[in-house]
Amino acid sequence: MIYFHGDIHGQSEKLVSSLKRWGVAPGDTVVLLGDVGLNFYGPKSKDRYRKAELEDTGIDFLCVHGNHEMRPGTLPSYHTGVWHGGEVFAEDAFPHLHFAKDGEVFDLDGHQAIVMGGAYSVDKFYRLERGMPWFADEQPSEEIKAAVAARLDSLNWKVDLVLSHTCPTKYIPVECFLPFVDQSTVDRATEDWLDGIEDRLDYKQWFCGHWHIDKHIDRLHFLFHTLDGLYQYESED
Repeated sequence: MIYFHGDIHGQSEKLVSSLKRWGVAPGDTVVLLGDVGLNFYGPKSKDRYRKAELEDTGIDFLCVHGNHEMRPGTLPSYHTGVWHGGEVFAEDAFPHLHFAKDGEVFDLDGHQAIVMGGAYSVDKFYRLERGMPWFADEQPSEEIKAAVAARLDSLNWKVDLVLSHTCPTKYIPVECFLPFVDQSTVDRATEDWLDGIEDRLDYKQWFCGHWHIDKHIDRLHFLFHTLDGLYQYESED
């Protein structure tokens, strides 16, 4: 089975408990839609403990890059590999954890799924003022955007699934805006980029996290606490 889940922000124990309750079993795959939080502290024991909790479930995890975590390609413990036809970053100690490279396409039970991670942190200045981690490469670079466009060109701009962290601009859930954040200071470059892709792309379903809301609108599915199964949408294909 293939499932989708929103941000967990390093709360691996809580996720494992939920997956058991939902009946997700070893051999199943769970796509985590960014802000997984397993690469938050770098090569330190706290991240390794969280990774080990997920690894021990025997479930395969495909992790999309979020804004509140390091890019695994910048960490020395990772190497590249291929999982379900797409390039991932992986560590030998955790063979069930796969961190998707942006622009890669994965075969999920016969469905082509392209990954486009990253977003802007609206709490950037709060974090910087207090010495908390903030990652300058949180949004996709021009190089990543070019790679995504090239891959979509090769697919004639047609895929089954889109897996992103944030959403296209037109779908931003304004009800999730934080009242203490001046929205005029928020960088929407990633959402605008995704908006242009969404206008042009022939796709069936789009899954994202980031906004801490469970909501379906058109073909786009925001996930946070809810676990969605791919089987729920196969009848709509």
